[in-house]
Amino acid sequence: MNSLLTRLPEWLTTVPYDGSRIPGSPGDPAAGANCQVYAYAVLRHFGLAAPDLRSRELWHDTASTSPVAEPAPLDLALFNRTADPFGAHLGVWTDDDRVLHLCTEIGTPAVWTLTQFAARERYRTLIGFKRCHPAAARDQA
Repeated sequence: MNSLLTRLPEWLTTVPYDGSRIPGSPGDPAAGANCQVYAYAVLRHFGLAAPDLRSRELWHDTASTSPVAEPAPLDLALFNRTADPFGAHLGVWTDDDRVLHLCTEIGTPAVWTLTQFAARERYRTLIGFKRCHPAAARDQA
């Protein structure tokens, strides 16, 4: 199986965490990103036009994304202390039922299970999953 994770370019496996790099920030995400900028860069690598939205706006967005009950590869996963999407942590669902994400705790991209998120107070609540609309997809090269 050609895993989603094995198809990442090297730069998407070494991005340093930079909390000042929020969606819409100028600059190359390879130089540093927060969780949202990183997740959107992963989706764009796979040909999806992810919106540059902060967590709360992403959760309430219906123009570019839809909530889904069962995640599929490349769906976005939102985590927080509570079910409030404000300031929620964002990651990308993989094809092996884990979440690829970038957090300050690790400092570079990591892949965790839902159990690993639940074990941490700041990520203990899975708010839900969002999927980019098919109309947002671009042809892959």
